[in-house]
Amino acid sequence: MNSDEIIKHYERFNESTRLNSTFGLIQFERTKELIQRYLDGTKLTILDIGGGCGNYTFWLTTEGHFVHLVDIVPHHIELAKALSLEKKIYPTSIKVGNALNLEFKNESADAILLFGPMYHLANKDERLQALRECFRVLRPGGQLFIHAIGRYSGIVYGLTSGYILKEDFIKMIRTEIATGHRVNAPEWLNTFNEAHFHLPNELQEEIENCGIKCEKILGVVGLSWLLPNIEKAFQDDEKKQRLLEAARLMENEPAISPDIIAICKKKVIHN
Repeated sequence: MNSDEIIKHYERFNESTRLNSTFGLIQFERTKELIQRYLDGTKLTILDIGGGCGNYTFWLTTEGHFVHLVDIVPHHIELAKALSLEKKIYPTSIKVGNALNLEFKNESADAILLFGPMYHLANKDERLQALRECFRVLRPGGQLFIHAIGRYSGIVYGLTSGYILKEDFIKMIRTEIATGHRVNAPEWLNTFNEAHFHLPNELQEEIENCGIKCEKILGVVGLSWLLPNIEKAFQDDEKKQRLLEAARLMENEPAISPDIIAICKKKVIHN
């Protein structure tokens, strides 16, 4: 999916509310939990690459870090700047940028979130380029958190929605399962037309090919997103905690999760 198509898609899709409903509610809470579990240090310089409208940027800023939000979609950056003023939360910078060519100096970041590019970059060479850019900008020992979409997320969604019974949907899924490549999505599905869905071992291989140590790959939500009326459960703190615990219990089986997260570090080379 080229940059123009990504921009057009997100001009139609309201990314600013995605993490505030259904699946996004669990994904956001669990991702924050996993970042807190592995993020090492305080007052870190953190890059949120492909960070959309800044959900994670604003949270990490309130945690006392120096956060730079970068996204390829100008509309996202406009919304993030408006939200910054509305929330009175001021990240270090909010800029349009491309994961394939980061405008940051070598070894200038303590940590990086790469939460959008790995599934939007359907071309493997481009995914590797994005990872190499993270490697370049990350200091030795710095941490990298990577989101990817799991290979089986589409077929599970098709089963729960009934879309699996539609010929144009199952045609898309056949290719997706065989290759990881989503292409020719039906127009009525209202999703990005081209993307890459990873197997956990494939994601690890791509990361380590770029000189980055992949310490763990975890499932973010597992199958917890299948619970009906997630929004209602999140309004009751006890039920919310049980749902998050269910996701936690499944985290070591990333292949069943629609979203997976890689916990990585830039290797320290000793002379």
